[in-house]
Amino acid sequence: MNRIERLYALREELRRAGSAGRTAERLSEIFEVSVRTIKRDISSLQQGGFPVWAQPGPGGGYAVDAAATLPPVNFTEAEASGLAAAVAAHRGQPFDGDARAALAKVQAVMDARTRERSDRLGARIWIDHADEPGSPQVRRAVERSLEERRVLSLRYRDRNGRESAHRVDPIFLAHTQSWWFLVAHSRDREAIRWFVLDRMLTAHLTAEPAADIPVASVGAPPTTARAVTGGA
Repeated sequence: MNRIERLYALREELRRAGSAGRTAERLSEIFEVSVRTIKRDISSLQQGGFPVWAQPGPGGGYAVDAAATLPPVNFTEAEASGLAAAVAAHRGQPFDGDARAALAKVQAVMDARTRERSDRLGARIWIDHADEPGSPQVRRAVERSLEERRVLSLRYRDRNGRESAHRVDPIFLAHTQSWWFLVAHSRDREAIRWFVLDRMLTAHLTAEPAADIPVASVGAPPTTARAVTGGA
């Protein structure tokens, strides 16, 4: 078998082993390759987001966290490439890192043949990342403020170059007119504001819980706007 097929078979073998795991020596016997090759393959799986770890102690080996894995999924190569293209086009945007981690988990449980075909198709899709927006630190602070419902402290420069400081309760993220906005209640201005992410100079998460402000309080969205999921 080729390396892609072996990586897929290695994942399945580790899943079957469950919490008992398999030693590198046993895996090398099963796949008829060297222990060094097995360790290199394990490292590749880990880098791809597959939750396998080394068990310490005598007789220790490699085991998989069953709760953190997905069952095998059946995507066509076009569906898988569509997901990869969507994630690639989202690079540098809010929740970009989480999207890439989720894609890696999906790819880790695809069958080897579909993954190989998907990779070939994906090589024919190019995305230009020359204009990645904003600071990753600022973006991650904004993401966490929404995830954890915590007040965000930020410094902001408006379109006229004026700088201001705000402590805000995040309400939602919006993408419109090629810009990403954090829509939030500014405690300093006692008003709802639309902050362009690219104009945030700094952003820091505080320990203070954010007020739970309904999305509807901002007003009706444009008729062309859609939430990512129906849970808004």
